[in-house]
Amino acid sequence: MHSVQRNTRPASIAGWRAYLSAALLCGICAPCAGAIAADEGTDLPAIVVTATRVAQPAFDVPASIDSVNLDDNRDTLGVNPSEYLSAIPGLLARDRQNYAQDEQISIRGFGARSTFGVRGVRLYIDGIPATMPDGQGQVSHFNLDSADRIEVLRGPFSALYGNSSGGVIQIFTADGSDPPQIGLGLAGASYGTFRASANARGASGPFGYNLDVTHFQTDGYRDHSAAKRESGNAKLTWKIGEGGQLTLLGNTMALPGAQDPLGLTHAQFDADPTQVAASALQFNTRKSAHQTQGGAIYDQDLGSGNSLRVLGYYGHRNIEQFLSVPVAAQVNPLHSGGVVDLGSDYGGTDARWVWQGELAGRAFEIAAGLAWDRQQQQRLGYENYIGDVLGVRGALRRNEEDTVSDFDEYAQATWHIADAWSLTAGLRHSDVKFDSVDHYITARNPNDSGRVDYGATTPVAGILYRAASWANLYASYGKGFETPTFNELGYRNDGGAGLAFDLNPARSRNGEVGIKLRPANGIEANVAVFRADTRNELAVATNSGGRSTYQNIGKARREGAEASLSIRLNDDWKLQVAYTLLDATFRSAFLACSGSCTTPDTPVAAGTQIPGIPKTDLYAALRWGRDTGWRASLQGDYVGAVPVNDLGTDAAPSYFVAAADVGYGFDVASGQLRTFARIDNLFDRKYAGSVIVNDANGRYFEPAPDRTLMLGVQWQWSR
Repeated sequence: MHSVQRNTRPASIAGWRAYLSAALLCGICAPCAGAIAADEGTDLPAIVVTATRVAQPAFDVPASIDSVNLDDNRDTLGVNPSEYLSAIPGLLARDRQNYAQDEQISIRGFGARSTFGVRGVRLYIDGIPATMPDGQGQVSHFNLDSADRIEVLRGPFSALYGNSSGGVIQIFTADGSDPPQIGLGLAGASYGTFRASANARGASGPFGYNLDVTHFQTDGYRDHSAAKRESGNAKLTWKIGEGGQLTLLGNTMALPGAQDPLGLTHAQFDADPTQVAASALQFNTRKSAHQTQGGAIYDQDLGSGNSLRVLGYYGHRNIEQFLSVPVAAQVNPLHSGGVVDLGSDYGGTDARWVWQGELAGRAFEIAAGLAWDRQQQQRLGYENYIGDVLGVRGALRRNEEDTVSDFDEYAQATWHIADAWSLTAGLRHSDVKFDSVDHYITARNPNDSGRVDYGATTPVAGILYRAASWANLYASYGKGFETPTFNELGYRNDGGAGLAFDLNPARSRNGEVGIKLRPANGIEANVAVFRADTRNELAVATNSGGRSTYQNIGKARREGAEASLSIRLNDDWKLQVAYTLLDATFRSAFLACSGSCTTPDTPVAAGTQIPGIPKTDLYAALRWGRDTGWRASLQGDYVGAVPVNDLGTDAAPSYFVAAADVGYGFDVASGQLRTFARIDNLFDRKYAGSVIVNDANGRYFEPAPDRTLMLGVQWQWSR
């Protein structure tokens, strides 16, 4: 099972399946082109900026990048990014039904091992990082009601965003509109779920605005999983002088006391997926988060093809989290307790110059810039008990000041070297510095202060060949790296005092080849074959007393193929299909924990599947209708079995779920009213929507809801 032959076979399978997929897509598109060629609709190519930092059609970029227009699918709850990202191949976005832990997001297997928040994938809102310099990010403050689109970049060019960029997700707030608009939305669903939002956007002369407030609450599908979240977002723009524009951005989020039901063992999941872990009730596990941030962007056209963009931002985030760490485990004088109190101040800047002109008589674009980001955390830890009372803040056990910063220089250029050929290349150099100052020093708890610096240079290059006006072939290759986060540096795997500054960053080599097809208006098809080889992969070393420590292992590989197809059959019908084949394995043997342990003691053989990653994911959706009148859609999603630990001894079963919705839109005085009804998990399947990788107690499974009903109404008024 773990022979060399087995380890090399998936690349061949991935390649052949990709070629067959390409042939199939071409076969599908050819007759459709004849049927739809006469339809001269208004479908426009998606313009993206995330891949090259210069606006251009996604079709002409030698990278896997997709843009999701949120206005195309507003018949949803509108709270989680996963509601909009199902049609992106290579991306797995899971609603954990646990707002104390945020969503799970991975791209081509990067980020799948994260037990909370998002790691291994870079997140941005209007250019402002939602991923901190150490690589840890969250999407809880994403305001989707005010958003225009989400761009998703996969593959080698992601490395041009620096540390922990196995992929990039960037959300863009919509600009102000002319005439002005006011929108109100209400949606309610099973299990006490409710969302209300209000949005105002407009433009007058040089001034534009987009203001939004959203309220969300839920009782939760499982016991002890209630949550409430308030968010606000503001975007203000001013045109200044000749070719200048100032954009001001503000965002706030409050998540008070979100309950954490923890995961379930396989037996508990099979018996009753709605139940909650007993320790969650004993310690009243919960999390509160509050965040406020602001930013400013100034764009200036300098003439002669030159432009300048300068961005600055600052924010503050507070987190208080009550964990289910056993009281007995906190007897250890080096233990940091079961209550986390984390205050973070963060900020940064990015300055970028762009020139668009000609080089040797051929079109040429170049972007070069400097980026600096810094996060300073006051990390406090407390016991989660006072006497016999559990789930309360007790004695202080940790007090340290953690600072992480990065300083990066980057440049990338595209040169159209011939009529049918273009070359894109880029380079980024990153310096990431960690510093920890310990203020909790006792006779039995020594000074844990320390610092470590990481650096990397990540080159990327890609070439695109326009085989026909409707067919582009491309290939790209690059290097990437991923440092440990402060959460992973928090404890040494030998049990000693101090942070784990002996951990090395993971370094990867990434390549892909692909084809993009646009045989007729309304038809898009993409196929890509990819492979990423990583050394010094980060993996769990020990699990004990409610804490995990980490280690570097030799090598890992993520390889496979992805394909997507979108066909607008006519003005009313649209078909979307997305498929991912992904084989992610450890390429080196190592020792890991079997459950709870203080020393790695169980062999993991080379060729074992990396946990948290299904081998296959297939999504399909058929939509009918327009903005006014009746509309309906039917969606289905198949996800293969998901290994849950490094040992490969357990897995969440594969599943297929379907959803259906119907709506009606009609014009009213000076506006439009949209109503919809939606059923998720149409066939009432029992399945684990997400997993907690390498949970020490074997509570790997986070159940998804059974059949749920949602009703919503959206009113938009325009002058």
